[in-house]
Amino acid sequence: MDLDCLITLIDKVSASELKSFSMEEGNLRISMKKKKGKLYTAATADGSASAPTTIKTEINEPETDFSGKKMKAPLVGTFYNAPSPEAPPFIQVGDAVKKGQVLGIIEAMKLMNEIESEYDGVIEEIPVSNGQMVEYGQTLFVIR
Repeated sequence: MDLDCLITLIDKVSASELKSFSMEEGNLRISMKKKKGKLYTAATADGSASAPTTIKTEINEPETDFSGKKMKAPLVGTFYNAPSPEAPPFIQVGDAVKKGQVLGIIEAMKLMNEIESEYDGVIEEIPVSNGQMVEYGQTLFVIR
Protein backbone atom coordinates (compact mmCIF):
# COMPACT_ATOMS: atom_id res chain seq x y z
CA MET A 1 0.00 0.00 0.00
CA ASP A 2 1.50 3.34 -1.00
CA LEU A 3 1.53 6.45 1.20
CA ASP A 4 -1.25 8.25 -0.75
CA CYS A 5 -3.60 5.27 -0.30
CA LEU A 6 -2.77 5.11 3.41
CA ILE A 7 -3.48 8.84 3.87
CA THR A 8 -6.78 8.51 1.99
CA LEU A 9 -7.75 5.52 4.16
CA ILE A 10 -6.96 7.46 7.37
CA ASP A 11 -9.00 10.46 6.13
CA LYS A 12 -12.00 8.26 5.23
CA VAL A 13 -11.98 6.47 8.60
CA SER A 14 -11.57 9.80 10.44
CA ALA A 15 -14.60 11.28 8.65
CA SER A 16 -16.77 8.18 9.17
CA GLU A 17 -18.81 7.05 12.17
CA LEU A 18 -16.54 4.05 12.66
CA LYS A 19 -15.14 3.64 16.14
CA SER A 20 -12.40 1.23 15.11
CA PHE A 21 -10.99 -0.19 11.88
CA SER A 22 -8.38 -2.85 11.24
CA MET A 23 -7.11 -4.35 8.02
CA GLU A 24 -4.61 -7.00 7.01
CA GLU A 25 -3.16 -7.26 3.53
CA GLY A 26 -0.28 -9.66 3.10
CA ASN A 27 2.21 -8.85 5.84
CA LEU A 28 0.83 -5.33 6.45
CA ARG A 29 -1.55 -4.76 9.41
CA ILE A 30 -3.32 -1.45 10.01
CA SER A 31 -5.40 -0.70 13.09
CA MET A 32 -7.22 2.60 13.76
CA LYS A 33 -9.27 3.48 16.84
CA LYS A 34 -11.15 6.63 17.79
CA LYS A 35 -11.18 7.68 21.41
CA LYS A 36 -13.12 10.83 22.32
CA GLY A 37 -12.90 12.30 18.84
CA LYS A 38 -9.20 11.46 18.26
CA LEU A 39 -7.98 8.83 15.82
CA TYR A 40 -5.10 6.55 16.78
CA THR A 41 -3.43 4.59 13.98
CA ALA A 42 -0.92 1.75 14.04
CA ALA A 43 0.59 -0.11 11.09
CA THR A 44 2.91 -3.10 11.32
CA ALA A 45 4.60 -5.52 8.96
CA ASP A 46 4.99 -8.97 10.50
CA GLY A 47 6.97 -10.69 7.73
CA SER A 48 4.44 -13.50 7.34
CA ALA A 49 3.46 -15.03 4.02
CA SER A 50 0.89 -13.24 1.89
CA ALA A 51 -2.64 -13.62 3.27
CA PRO A 52 -6.05 -12.60 1.95
CA THR A 53 -7.29 -9.12 2.83
CA THR A 54 -9.52 -8.95 5.91
CA ILE A 55 -11.40 -5.94 7.24
CA LYS A 56 -13.11 -5.53 10.63
CA THR A 57 -15.26 -2.56 11.65
CA GLU A 58 -17.26 -1.47 14.70
CA ILE A 59 -20.14 1.00 14.51
CA ASN A 60 -20.08 3.97 16.89
CA GLU A 61 -23.79 4.34 17.77
CA PRO A 62 -24.98 7.51 19.49
CA GLU A 63 -26.01 7.15 23.12
CA THR A 64 -29.79 7.23 23.65
CA ASP A 65 -31.94 7.13 26.74
CA PHE A 66 -34.44 4.72 25.22
CA SER A 67 -35.24 1.84 27.55
CA GLY A 68 -36.62 -0.66 25.03
CA LYS A 69 -35.16 -3.81 23.55
CA LYS A 70 -32.82 -3.24 20.61
CA MET A 71 -33.21 -5.20 17.40
CA LYS A 72 -29.89 -5.36 15.61
CA ALA A 73 -29.02 -5.98 11.97
CA PRO A 74 -28.32 -9.69 11.35
CA LEU A 75 -26.16 -8.88 8.30
CA VAL A 76 -24.49 -6.09 6.33
CA GLY A 77 -26.53 -4.49 3.57
CA THR A 78 -28.93 -1.73 2.57
CA PHE A 79 -31.92 -1.13 4.86
CA TYR A 80 -35.36 -0.50 3.38
CA ASN A 81 -38.41 0.44 5.46
CA ALA A 82 -40.99 -0.55 2.78
CA PRO A 83 -41.51 -3.47 0.38
CA SER A 84 -41.20 -1.14 -2.64
CA PRO A 85 -40.43 2.54 -3.31
CA GLU A 86 -44.14 3.34 -3.82
CA ALA A 87 -45.40 1.42 -0.76
CA PRO A 88 -45.87 2.88 2.71
CA PRO A 89 -43.33 1.95 5.42
CA PHE A 90 -43.79 -1.35 7.23
CA ILE A 91 -43.85 0.45 10.60
CA GLN A 92 -43.38 3.90 12.15
CA VAL A 93 -42.45 5.13 15.63
CA GLY A 94 -45.41 4.54 17.96
CA ASP A 95 -46.79 1.54 16.04
CA ALA A 96 -47.68 -1.62 17.97
CA VAL A 97 -45.89 -4.71 16.62
CA LYS A 98 -46.18 -8.46 17.17
CA LYS A 99 -43.38 -11.02 17.29
CA GLY A 100 -42.74 -12.26 13.73
CA GLN A 101 -44.13 -9.12 12.05
CA VAL A 102 -41.97 -7.77 9.20
CA LEU A 103 -40.37 -4.46 10.24
CA GLY A 104 -38.03 -3.84 7.31
CA ILE A 105 -35.78 -5.38 4.68
CA ILE A 106 -32.01 -5.60 4.32
CA GLU A 107 -30.75 -6.11 0.80
CA ALA A 108 -27.48 -8.03 0.62
CA MET A 109 -25.99 -9.33 -2.62
CA LYS A 110 -29.28 -8.72 -4.50
CA LEU A 111 -31.23 -10.80 -1.93
CA MET A 112 -34.03 -9.17 0.06
CA ASN A 113 -33.93 -10.35 3.69
CA GLU A 114 -37.04 -9.56 5.75
CA ILE A 115 -36.35 -8.36 9.29
CA GLU A 116 -39.01 -9.73 11.63
CA SER A 117 -39.79 -8.45 15.11
CA GLU A 118 -38.31 -10.53 17.90
CA TYR A 119 -40.73 -8.99 20.43
CA ASP A 120 -44.29 -7.83 21.01
CA GLY A 121 -44.40 -4.13 21.85
CA VAL A 122 -44.38 -0.58 20.52
CA ILE A 123 -41.73 0.92 18.22
CA GLU A 124 -39.85 3.47 20.32
CA GLU A 125 -37.12 4.43 17.83
CA ILE A 126 -35.93 3.68 14.28
CA PRO A 127 -32.33 4.99 14.23
CA VAL A 128 -31.71 4.06 10.57
CA SER A 129 -33.21 5.65 7.48
CA ASN A 130 -34.54 4.18 4.25
CA GLY A 131 -31.74 3.29 1.83
CA GLN A 132 -29.02 3.50 4.50
CA MET A 133 -26.13 1.02 4.55
CA VAL A 134 -26.14 -0.91 7.84
CA GLU A 135 -23.47 -3.01 9.49
CA TYR A 136 -23.85 -6.33 11.29
CA GLY A 137 -24.99 -5.63 14.86
CA GLN A 138 -26.13 -2.06 14.19
CA THR A 139 -29.40 -1.14 15.98
CA LEU A 140 -32.33 -1.03 13.55
CA PHE A 141 -35.28 -0.72 15.95
CA VAL A 142 -35.94 -0.09 19.63
CA ILE A 143 -39.12 -1.79 20.92
CA ARG A 144 -40.62 -1.28 24.39
